[in-house]
Amino acid sequence: MKILFLTHSFNSLAQRLYVELVRRGHEVSIEFDINDEVTAQAVELYRPDLIVAPFLKRAIPEAVWRNHTCFVVHPGIVGDRGPSALDWAIMRDCAEWGVTVLQASGEMDAGDIWAAETFTMRLAKKSSLYRTEVVEAAVRAVLIAVERFQHGNFKPQPLDYSRPEVLGRLHAPIRQADRAIDWNRDDTHTVLKKIHAADGFPGVLDTLCGESYYLFDACAEDSLRGNKPGEIIAQHNGAICRATLDGAVWIGHMKRKAEGEHTFIERERHCRSATCCAISLDRPTSRAPTKYEGSNEQFGLKLPAALLLGEHLTDVPEVLFDSFLPFIGETYRDIWFEQKNNVGYLHFNFYNGAMSSTQCERLRDAYLAATQRDVRVIVLMGGADFWSNGIHLNCIEAAASPADESWRNINAMNDLMRAIVTTGSQLTIAALQGNAGAGGVFLSLAADRAYAREGVVFNPHYKGMGNLYGSEYWTYLLPRRVGNEKAASLTQNRLPVGAEEAREIGLIDGCFGTDRTDFLARAEQIAEGLAASPDYPALLREKVARRERDELEKPLDAYRAEELQHMKLNFYGFDPSYHVARYNFVYKILHAWTPLYLARHRRITSARA
Repeated sequence: MKILFLTHSFNSLAQRLYVELVRRGHEVSIEFDINDEVTAQAVELYRPDLIVAPFLKRAIPEAVWRNHTCFVVHPGIVGDRGPSALDWAIMRDCAEWGVTVLQASGEMDAGDIWAAETFTMRLAKKSSLYRTEVVEAAVRAVLIAVERFQHGNFKPQPLDYSRPEVLGRLHAPIRQADRAIDWNRDDTHTVLKKIHAADGFPGVLDTLCGESYYLFDACAEDSLRGNKPGEIIAQHNGAICRATLDGAVWIGHMKRKAEGEHTFIERERHCRSATCCAISLDRPTSRAPTKYEGSNEQFGLKLPAALLLGEHLTDVPEVLFDSFLPFIGETYRDIWFEQKNNVGYLHFNFYNGAMSSTQCERLRDAYLAATQRDVRVIVLMGGADFWSNGIHLNCIEAAASPADESWRNINAMNDLMRAIVTTGSQLTIAALQGNAGAGGVFLSLAADRAYAREGVVFNPHYKGMGNLYGSEYWTYLLPRRVGNEKAASLTQNRLPVGAEEAREIGLIDGCFGTDRTDFLARAEQIAEGLAASPDYPALLREKVARRERDELEKPLDAYRAEELQHMKLNFYGFDPSYHVARYNFVYKILHAWTPLYLARHRRITSARA
């Protein structure tokens, strides 16, 4: 079938659904939800059999849903209606939640139901629940709904609140007043769930050091305690620890709120106004946003909490944790090491998978220390939600010179990569629990073997970030995995790759595990088997010999120098595309058109013209 995605952005859910539907033989084209006229034009150009809306923030135009079957993917149980569905589920401590695929109609979230799936909730960030439980449930539900639509003999079920199994209800939009933390009354669990329910967007508005900030990225602290709830009692690697009524919590990231800041709805209205985009047959055009049209003061920038507070933390002690010592309980850790028998597991759980210069340097130090341990295999674990997404664009944007910080960050990433590639004392495995993008994909290829959870999505390209060329030794690592022709295709097409396809083309060595627990158990089994294998000495010798042969053919330094020549032009050259794209990304500037590599219906039209 021809399926048109109508979506606010090509987010993790939209990418995963794209991968699954294309793999099943469907032709999928994507249109960003710019305005009603653009949507109507996309439908006219593509003439889809079915429209799927995986991620929308407003209603589908009536002219579209009246004439086409439109599936809306709602992150709520049957009967749940209204925005902030997952937010409310976390705030209300729901034990179970779900995803419903319903048909667009005149009432928001009230259309006939094509499929629904449920999942068990856990105390976690909204962004983490969305990327794991919600995505998996949505994939199951959408595939069922699409199959039912294809067969043509299924009658969707009208929403009927009189049925006892319909537990969802209409709820009001969640407000900052609903999320507000009362540090003198809220216990640790309450503080955590309020911040978790706002993680990703919009954050919990709070006051610190006399200024207003949005709080993100919270976790519990089991040992540290303070005298006054809300006070900052410690800091560690960019995070701050605040006392609660019965304990303490870590806040990893914050965003400053400035006076006169536009509300989200006001920004949506402004960015989608007629002055922002006009229609053409090829694509909507837009005046390009400049740095002066949306400043840090207006929109804010999500950054490590300690980086934002700066001098306010002069008297706040820095807590040091030994990443190589066993730890029982909860605290803020972004890098830690575990050893089981002859296998070492190096975890690096960076928020949103972004790796700043400092984090790359710290991870390299930890990796080199791991190579000195009595282990035969080192497993690079990444984080639970992301393996890695490469350099830290937010920290780069916040730097005094974004170009200089870009250069520092990519070189720090390269130093880490080189340490892994040149390891001759152990075999290495990359175990991808979560998605990987840009330089993060090539970080996984630095290991001798790479395995991914079945639901993982790869984006092995840079071009979407202002035609960025990329480094991280990708010109060495990618072709040796997939060949030159496929390497060119992956980096130029800019489309996501599912774990099964990644295995088939040789990007990774295997994919398994429907959930994280299954995947980790299998990965550990593989690592233990490799460490205990009688072939281990021969495998290690062959690894060292191959690296020596590759070095003679072309030194690693040559790959790096060639890549960095391109990167220098991206960072310091006359073309500002990278800097504009980075700015638009970190400040969440709304799309003015859908890129042609996603909108195949517009590519076809352009080719005919």
